[in-house]
Amino acid sequence: MSCRVLVTLSSIMLVGAIWAVQLVSAAQAQTATDHPAAFTGSLVELPTIDRGAIRHTVFVPAYSTIRLGSGKGKVDLATTLSIHNTSEERPLILLRVDYFGTTGNLLHRYLSDPIAIRPLGSVQTFVPAEDTRGGTGANFVVEWAANGQIAEPLIEAVMVGTLGAQGFSFTSRGEARATATPR
Repeated sequence: MSCRVLVTLSSIMLVGAIWAVQLVSAAQAQTATDHPAAFTGSLVELPTIDRGAIRHTVFVPAYSTIRLGSGKGKVDLATTLSIHNTSEERPLILLRVDYFGTTGNLLHRYLSDPIAIRPLGSVQTFVPAEDTRGGTGANFVVEWAANGQIAEPLIEAVMVGTLGAQGFSFTSRGEARATATPR
């Protein structure tokens, strides 16, 4: 390979590494104590929850740390939990958004009171990369409700981190929790 090609490749890798570090540094500057006031544009007045309201609980795997190679190396990840109301007609009522660690211990309760997301609106919570309390088995539990039929919300975690010049990013989609019963 010529020297010019090596210099060009090195320059591209350096620019990519600088961009990734800036992205993660900006993410770390946010606080872990997101408050519903941060996304008021996506909220509507909380409706009275009907006695016959639909209620679901969603489990969302998230990872504040992942292991690499032989398991000795690790990458700490910044995590954004995003909750999208996919309904065009009804508000989505969030009753609970909690963050748990690998051992099942509650790390953060994001809502003190229920909120309602407007049709096609979304809200997010953020866990910075330096908050590694969640470990390799962190997760969110989101409980939602709606008065009447509603399209299922899209709830997913997006994890981003870097190790040197290598960037890592992936998503994890929430799954509705159902009670298993014997057959």
